[in-house]
Amino acid sequence: MAMDWDKLKAFYSVADAGSFTRAAEKLQLSQSAISRQISALEESLNVSLFHRHARGLILTEQGELLFENVQSIFRQLSLIEGQLLDSKTRAEGPLLITVPDLIGNLWLSPLIPIFQKENPEICLSVIMEDRVLNLGMREADAALRLYKPEQQDLIQKKLGEIKLVLCASQEYLKENPTPETAEKLNEHTLIGHPAEAPAPFAKPNWHFEAAGINPAGYRNALFINSMPAVLESVRQGCGIAALPEPIIKKNGLVTILQDSLSHVISLYFVYPEEHKKSKRIALLRDFLALQMAK
Repeated sequence: MAMDWDKLKAFYSVADAGSFTRAAEKLQLSQSAISRQISALEESLNVSLFHRHARGLILTEQGELLFENVQSIFRQLSLIEGQLLDSKTRAEGPLLITVPDLIGNLWLSPLIPIFQKENPEICLSVIMEDRVLNLGMREADAALRLYKPEQQDLIQKKLGEIKLVLCASQEYLKENPTPETAEKLNEHTLIGHPAEAPAPFAKPNWHFEAAGINPAGYRNALFINSMPAVLESVRQGCGIAALPEPIIKKNGLVTILQDSLSHVISLYFVYPEEHKKSKRIALLRDFLALQMAK
């Protein structure tokens, strides 16, 4: 008995997303259409593929077996699709990259229109979040990461380094004496990264550590997982935060303990080994390397 590819695609999307709603959004179909395809597939196979309950969907034993095999098939098809795109003599087509919030909002955003103007045949999509997407499973074509990847099957290029320095607004420092040592930071409101959110790089609360402060027990603190929101909080005089040097200068903020206290992080451009011949990825990689060197 031959299985319908549309029904298998619907099943794969539902199993991967864990809900009819998210699968319908991904496939741009109605939820009822997805549900009908799954029901038809179950009827043709004479098995139940999902346990349905109020909190979502769970694969049955038969569903797990089908998903394991279908996942492998769709991954191979995705790889072939990517290789066909990479084999083109011209750099064109879709390109999806994932970028940490820190880099995406404060550095990459102004560069996107420039890249698109120079490469109009590349359709660039950018996911800005600190969650690490799986490049091997084609969740993205390439990534910018604030740490050196350990996976052996990823090609990586170090674009440069970013120096983080403590800063505050002039208004904040008018009302609060400028700390002259790291230990004096415990007399101030410190803005940091929440422990509950994915860390964009190692030790995002390094300034708490330098001051000998345990972030979890420090009452005079503000935690935000969005770098633009951190920047705006500093500009509004909410406290002291660690920001990239160029951002500090651009926004007229005052650096604090710049000569004795800073944190350097490296920026890497990474992509899977199977994309080593991709002209689209090479163009973006070289473009970002040039911008970082300026």
